[in-house]
Amino acid sequence: MRKDKEKGTAGSLLELVVIVATALALALGIQAFLVKPYKIPSESMVPTLEVGQRVLVNRIGTHFGDPSVGDIVVFHPPRGADQTNPVCGNPNQGEDEASNPRPQPCDRPTPQRSDATFIKRVVGVGGDRIAIRNGHAYRNGVRERDAYINPCSPGDNCTFKRSIVIPKGHFFMMGDNRGASDDSRFWGPIPKAWVIGGAFATYWPPNRIGAL
Repeated sequence: MRKDKEKGTAGSLLELVVIVATALALALGIQAFLVKPYKIPSESMVPTLEVGQRVLVNRIGTHFGDPSVGDIVVFHPPRGADQTNPVCGNPNQGEDEASNPRPQPCDRPTPQRSDATFIKRVVGVGGDRIAIRNGHAYRNGVRERDAYINPCSPGDNCTFKRSIVIPKGHFFMMGDNRGASDDSRFWGPIPKAWVIGGAFATYWPPNRIGAL
C-alpha cells in the first residue's frame, strides 16, 4: 500500500510538472508569435501613452499586411537612433543652421537595426511625400488629423525646410509628443522587417484599460 501511495504521489508531481511546463511553453509561444506585452519607457507618446503604461502588441498581424497610417507600432529603430545625437543614414544630410541642424527630415536609416525597441505612430508609408511644419506631418500635401498629439513649442526643432519621399517598403514614425520624441525625423523611416507589431490595447494601469 505504501509503495502504491508513493507511486501515486510521484505521478501527481510529474503531472503537475508537465502541466506547468506546458503552460509556460504556451505562454512563451503566445508572446513569441501572437501577442506580446510592452511597457512604455519614455514620454515620446504622451498624451496617448504615459510612461509606465502597458500595451498589448499584435505580432501576427504584420505577417498578413502592412501597418497603416495612424497605427501605433512597436519596432526596432536603425542603429544609432538611441544615441544622444541620433544618426541619420544619409551622409549628405548636413547641418543647415544652429536653430535647425537639418534642412529636411532624415530620408534614409542606417543599414543595420538596433536591438532597442521603440513605440511610435505611423505618419507615412512608402511612396508618400512627407513634410514637417511646427511638428505637424503633412502627407502628400495634406496635414494629418492630429488632435491626439502634444504640440511642439518654440525652439523644439519641429519645422524642416524641405520635404522627403518615403522609400517603398518603409514607414515614417513619429511620437505623439512632438517636441520630445526622437523619431524618423532624425534617424529615418524603417523597413517592414524591423516592425515587431501593432499596439492594439492598453491593460495597465486599470484606469487606462481600453483599445488604441
